[in-house]
Amino acid sequence: MTQHHSRALSLSALTVLELSPPQMVECAAQAGYDFVGLRLLPATDHEVRHEIIGPTPLKRETLARLRDTGIQVLDVEILRLKPDTDVSAYAPMLDTAAELGARYVLVAGNDPDEARTAERLAQLCDLAAPLGLSPSLEPMPWTDVKDITQGARIVKAAARPNTGLIVDPIHFDRAESSTDALRALPREYFGYVQFCDAPAERPADLDTLLFQARCERLIPGDGGIDLAGILRALPDHLPLSIEVPTQQWARTAPALARARKLREATLGVLERAYATT
Repeated sequence: MTQHHSRALSLSALTVLELSPPQMVECAAQAGYDFVGLRLLPATDHEVRHEIIGPTPLKRETLARLRDTGIQVLDVEILRLKPDTDVSAYAPMLDTAAELGARYVLVAGNDPDEARTAERLAQLCDLAAPLGLSPSLEPMPWTDVKDITQGARIVKAAARPNTGLIVDPIHFDRAESSTDALRALPREYFGYVQFCDAPAERPADLDTLLFQARCERLIPGDGGIDLAGILRALPDHLPLSIEVPTQQWARTAPALARARKLREATLGVLERAYATT
């Protein structure tokens, strides 16, 4: 087995969002993943909120499944930095993340003031550091941290060793970022990378952009994003978090079948990406 084929794979929460956290752990284990991503706080008001923060039965059940399966938690979601965010309010979520053994906390920048975002990110990192957590910024073109160049400025300004950037291929592509820009960034900014595909044609309006990203991504290798280029522009040991929400496919295929298919497809993309290197 090459080092590329032995890359650790994680099942992202968004891929199997119909499942509860303990079910996600079970699904990741049965589908052959190394890690799982868990959504401790919902991304939108319409999402199911799982009672997993604090001393809850659901958290105890999730911990038991993690112990039983040997699956580890790669990342937890989602913290938003807004103009009125009080970072200390996220302490209970961070405590639960640490208890679950998570390594990374996904952060979205929803504040137009870049300096304040960097300051809040630094505060969050200071809160997370004793817990062994790295709050990492995910640029998305519809947020106030639109691309990796802007994200890198904020990470640099935050000046904390336990932060970095999360590259998601669909956001990277839709922001029209370049692999050259990605390659030029400090290697220590990257702890893991998300993985998905999407049609080559970029959406012309925000509604389609959001719908594709949240509901209808493509299986890695089935779309037109330069996945091989993104992979080769990043350190080649990074775990891949497979994040492929698919509303249509989810209506006809259970979570486990989708997770298995996505894992196989990702391994195929990895093999092709490094075949010539």
